[in-house]
Amino acid sequence: MVWIGHLISLLDRALNADIGKDSKTPVFVQPPPQPSPSPSRVFPTWAGGGSRAERDGRGRTQHTWQEFLRPRIPGIFALLILLAVVGAIALFLERALLAIPFGIIGLALIASSLIAQRSLHDHVARVATALETGGVPAGREAVSHIVGRETRTLDEAGVARAAIESLAENFSDGVVAPVFWLAVGGLPGAALYKAINTADSMIGHQTPRYDKFGWASARLDDLANLPASRLSGLLIVAAAAVTPGASAAQAWRTLRRDASSHNSPNAGYPEAALAGALGLKLAGPRVYDGVMIDDVFMGDGRREMTAADIRAALTLYHRADAFLIALLAAAFALLIAIG
Repeated sequence: MVWIGHLISLLDRALNADIGKDSKTPVFVQPPPQPSPSPSRVFPTWAGGGSRAERDGRGRTQHTWQEFLRPRIPGIFALLILLAVVGAIALFLERALLAIPFGIIGLALIASSLIAQRSLHDHVARVATALETGGVPAGREAVSHIVGRETRTLDEAGVARAAIESLAENFSDGVVAPVFWLAVGGLPGAALYKAINTADSMIGHQTPRYDKFGWASARLDDLANLPASRLSGLLIVAAAAVTPGASAAQAWRTLRRDASSHNSPNAGYPEAALAGALGLKLAGPRVYDGVMIDDVFMGDGRREMTAADIRAALTLYHRADAFLIALLAAAFALLIAIG
């Protein structure tokens, strides 16, 4: 689905040409954690009628809906075009393949390309291998390909922590979410989710460049990931229950206590569950592009981590994957049974 990224870049240039060069965000690079959008940020207080910002009685600026919406219209328009194109292509492919003998095999192959299960494992395992064979410098280089934070000053624990956090978040975004939307909406559902997630990774960051152009993509991605993030946390809890050395009870307690406090409305659920399961302390303050991002900690365990902890997290990841596959198979069996 690389063509989705090319389409986003094309729409960016066409609708937002004055901003600058194209984004080059890799698939697995984590953007800086964005605060959970409060109603006042998503739906600002608007003063009726006027065309300019006014002050309320407490000195806060009230904006007209035109002033809020106008700079975001190009981004909304770009996102609608993207979703229309992706949805139409996916729907055509699904119907065409289901209309021919053995077309379901081709459909399954296309759908599997939208799920980053193996790729995620390889990216994260590469960090563990780099730490084990090349030490901290090699680990920094390997982890720089999957996180957006500054990696030049990370020690061994920082490298391992970044890899584990990326594994947790991308388990939700790259594996559970596309599977969830595939189950709900078939190939079009999974493809539309992938388009939304790709748009968010490219233009959804709260930076001067994309603060307004990427607003719609970021907010829609938050919404699309709500069910998968909660499900991914539960899958990690289930995986911990069948993994020696992991604690399902602590994973559940940490998820309930810490997940909703994360800056991201979704990333906290798999991160908190993984932190609790392995007795770790994830998230917290970190540096992106020279700026310290303040975030709460997930878990209250060890802050020191090594490549062995990355391997342990990957073991949980594989078992959570197995539970996801079993859950999907049970759902399809139930649908077939009830006709």
